[in-house]
Amino acid sequence: MACSEPQNSGRSILVNAGGLRKPRILLAACGSVAAIKFANLCHCFSEWADVKGVATRASLHFIDRRAIPRNVILYTDEDECHFWKRIGDRVLHTELGRWADIMVIAPLSANTLGKIAGGLCDNLLTCIVRAWDYNKPFFIAPAMNTSMWNNSFTERHLMAVDELGINLIPPVSNTSACGNGAMAETSTIFATIRLLFEKKAQQGVSHGNR
Repeated sequence: MACSEPQNSGRSILVNAGGLRKPRILLAACGSVAAIKFANLCHCFSEWADVKGVATRASLHFIDRRAIPRNVILYTDEDECHFWKRIGDRVLHTELGRWADIMVIAPLSANTLGKIAGGLCDNLLTCIVRAWDYNKPFFIAPAMNTSMWNNSFTERHLMAVDELGINLIPPVSNTSACGNGAMAETSTIFATIRLLFEKKAQQGVSHGNR
């Protein structure tokens, strides 16, 4: 599936103390059938930004790791344990959060949505979310079946994450088992995030030129 280029998009570069660099995207997947699209999302974003991936244990059932771009490192719960050896060592979930300019969870399962809304952090992904700096952009693209999406718990959980400042990319309707809770198209996810990022970057440049 191709990634559509946003209209009027240009080259996205951040300027920091170290000079020019690409945006840094932390792309995560949860245990949903929609995780079969994760490799495609990695390809979309890696053509525009530096990308690192995070996968929950359940999502690995659907992700084809061989299809993920070679320049994208995919982190799992096991890496959190291997990363830290002794007191004073860096902690993976905080390091990934500091590294990223933007976080994207696509797909976001009903289970992980509930964890985030309740502040739970029992794996690498939810620990990153709990330690995230919410001054930086954070997007979720839910994927679940119709009954789960229409459940009153989902509405409450979405309200809770909205209060954190997390941006929702709404699911769409399709003819699969997901019904009206299917994850948005990869092209939509990519275009939404890139356009918002570039708009903010342009605003920053215009303010700096005043």
